[in-house]
Amino acid sequence: MAKYMAKRRGPPSQGWKTFLRNHADGIAAMDLFVVPTISFRPLYGLLIIGHGRRQVIWFGVTAHPTAEWIANQFTEACGWEQLPRYLIRDPMERMAKFSSDDFGQWAFAISRRRRAPPWQNGYAERLIGSIRRECFDHVVVFGECHLRHLLLSYMKYYNGARTHLSLEKDAPVSRAVERAGQILCRPILGGLHHQYVRI
Repeated sequence: MAKYMAKRRGPPSQGWKTFLRNHADGIAAMDLFVVPTISFRPLYGLLIIGHGRRQVIWFGVTAHPTAEWIANQFTEACGWEQLPRYLIRDPMERMAKFSSDDFGQWAFAISRRRRAPPWQNGYAERLIGSIRRECFDHVVVFGECHLRHLLLSYMKYYNGARTHLSLEKDAPVSRAVERAGQILCRPILGGLHHQYVRI
């Protein structure tokens, strides 16, 4: 059968892995996750992460997410000048109660490109898993303000101190190399993690 098929002319097109590597600076991913509180009331967190250096751009917290709330959070995170060229998000079928048509039209308009397939949302999914393992497995959330405080503290830790092998053991926000001085230990997230710096 193969001998009757037309031969491909020119090199094959790039795959998703190559595409993501080539366009990482212009890609952002967003995802919602649920966090139970001490009263078992669910709170929703919205995560926006840039693929370039895997930097957390934004965390939003609400008890009642809507399409308008998600749109406002994205606009606050990126503004209108720094919009990502591509937006990776979960299909709104999973979040049908958030009026998917409105958000889908908005996301298409602001991202200037169609969204990538949802299975490409690995960076956001991985970060949500890290947040659960490194923070929420050790802390009981009391309410919306407490969750917002925890997420902002984690964002500061993740962007400034947590190293990544893919970034050659650097943090998403690049740090200056410090050579001399005494080592100081700073507790982060109430002592769940520590950042070591030279003074």
